[in-house]
Amino acid sequence: MGKRKRARVSEQKQAPEAGEDERPMDEDHNASSSNNKTLYEVLGVERSASQQEIKKAYYKLALRLHPDKNPGDEEAKEKFQQLQKVISILGDEEKRALYDQTGCVDDDDLAGDVAQNLHEYFRAMYKKVTEADIEEFEANYRGSDSEKKDLIELYSKYKGNMNRLFCSMLCSDPKLDSHRFKDILDEAIASGELKSTKAYTKWAKKVSETKPPISPLKRKSKSSKQSEPDLYAIISQRRNERKDQFDSMFSNLVSKYGGSNDASEPTDEEFEATQKKLESKRSTRKSNRK
Repeated sequence: MGKRKRARVSEQKQAPEAGEDERPMDEDHNASSSNNKTLYEVLGVERSASQQEIKKAYYKLALRLHPDKNPGDEEAKEKFQQLQKVISILGDEEKRALYDQTGCVDDDDLAGDVAQNLHEYFRAMYKKVTEADIEEFEANYRGSDSEKKDLIELYSKYKGNMNRLFCSMLCSDPKLDSHRFKDILDEAIASGELKSTKAYTKWAKKVSETKPPISPLKRKSKSSKQSEPDLYAIISQRRNERKDQFDSMFSNLVSKYGGSNDASEPTDEEFEATQKKLESKRSTRKSNRK
């Protein structure tokens, strides 16, 4: 009684019942099948997509629908809100797993033909969004009044559940933004604009116990990505240098304590045991000299 019905959004095509494949496909059946769009199809990703791929697809669509990009467009605003509900399910691993199992969503706003309408709307307005578009939007959005407004709205929507907030918050990263968001929300709570919740208080306490990032608004740039091979080369060089040092040490051990250089290199355990023996012998010699 009073319990909200679960809205069913088809997760995948159901297996045909016995004899069903023998019946001809009529137009009504085709129309029905085409309306069964999954939340994955809404975002344009495969069911096997990683969380990173899902979030990236969400960013690309949200970039086109964000109210800042469509001032006064009520339809775009409505679709943006529906898109946030989609990512709140697929962006949350537990909710996504439940959706994968049942094909149902616990949200009336995604019931009926909403998923199909969203899919068609996105296809109609689709313009290829490049990495450069995303980077430009991030640079202007992060730290802006628009971001602050979205943060406060999502805090109210999710009642201070920051895990859910980060799933829907554009261009956000818990590692970079937790302290920054906490400062904004604490200020809003202190001014009476927001009310503190148990979920938020618990999260804020954990954040306070961690060290804030040095440059929270600075994302990894392309130049830093290009420097990764150089970094890898440095690491490889140092690894080779350590190996050369090890080979030299091993050769000295062989020549000093007997054995052949052709013998296979010792394991880490054998090497540590040899080191301990050497240290023990040195200690014994020192004590005998005293």
